[in-house]
Amino acid sequence: MAGIYLHIPFCKQACHYCDFHFSTNTSKKSEMVDAIERELVLRKEELRGASVTSVYFGGGTPSLLSVPELDQLLRCIHTTYEVSENAEFTLEANPDDLIGDKLQNMRALGINRLSIGIQTFDDERLKFINRAHTSAEADQCLNAAMAAGFDNVSADLIYAIPPSDMSYWQRDLEKILIYDLSHISLYGLTIEEKTVFGNRAKKGQLKEVKEEISAQQYQLAIDTLTGHGYEHYEVSNFAKAGRHSRHNSSYWDDQTYLGVGPGAHSYDGNTRSSNVSHNTKYLNHLQKGQLPLTIEPLTPTNQINEYLFTHLRTQRGINLSKFRIRFNRDFVSDNESQIQDYLKRELVKWDGETFALTSKGFMLADEISWRLFYDE
Repeated sequence: MAGIYLHIPFCKQACHYCDFHFSTNTSKKSEMVDAIERELVLRKEELRGASVTSVYFGGGTPSLLSVPELDQLLRCIHTTYEVSENAEFTLEANPDDLIGDKLQNMRALGINRLSIGIQTFDDERLKFINRAHTSAEADQCLNAAMAAGFDNVSADLIYAIPPSDMSYWQRDLEKILIYDLSHISLYGLTIEEKTVFGNRAKKGQLKEVKEEISAQQYQLAIDTLTGHGYEHYEVSNFAKAGRHSRHNSSYWDDQTYLGVGPGAHSYDGNTRSSNVSHNTKYLNHLQKGQLPLTIEPLTPTNQINEYLFTHLRTQRGINLSKFRIRFNRDFVSDNESQIQDYLKRELVKWDGETFALTSKGFMLADEISWRLFYDE
């Protein structure tokens, strides 16, 4: 099985927290779609023999693509790759883009899952993080998506948005539950260096939410969503039964995925590759029939650490027998003292066959993974 990720590098405006690759200049959008189509064709051999079970339009803001542009890319995927009959086709969207007949037209093309960037229903905080939509538009979008027949809808929410208080987050959780969505993703606001918020923080103009408040908001979300039937299956993700994100799960389950578009990443178990994060350079390469990517072979140690980092983000964690067979290493004996420390601190659970993080451990997932990494 394999997945295809398409990075659409355009946005209406820059959110103050975002450090993903994108441009607010959409004048070359049509050229970019043509270039991504060429890359899909040039790289078809990389997935030869694999059944594509998920296609994910990410970005950037893929909902800025017109219906004909989406159709162009979807037709290319179907004619170039072996696509599973029940493949999941996800499109990330901003609420203000899904207007008029666009939802019905996208569904007719085969888009069967939406991931909508709500972020918050608090209008003041939406302005603060520089989102282009309002709370009312978020409501309208969610209602319209369901009216158009989408029964697999995910929403993104952001916690730890200043100022520090629990009330807005409580309201956001109560509001999102009204829609009974199949999937919800939660992300704590992080201050990245090369962003508006990063610059404000350097100047002392941004007061971040304290870690303990952020942790309380995360725990409130866990308690609230699991109490309403959602499975907390990955650090940032909650789903109703059978509604895990198939595409994102491929990242955490060590499956092959192909990333096309500027800044996109690919993985096949033995190598990791990345496209140039520059729209003009990407276009120039593809216009010459060249692939704009850098390939990084993974050493045996890299492969172990990649496995640890992705699997520890999931509720299932690490199957110790499979780990031993695959890497010829005994994870428990290699990390015995560290594991005992984590057990005492209730950050991990270990039943002899599996090793996984607790909900408390999820709050420190990256740090725990790094401390368990193997040295070259």
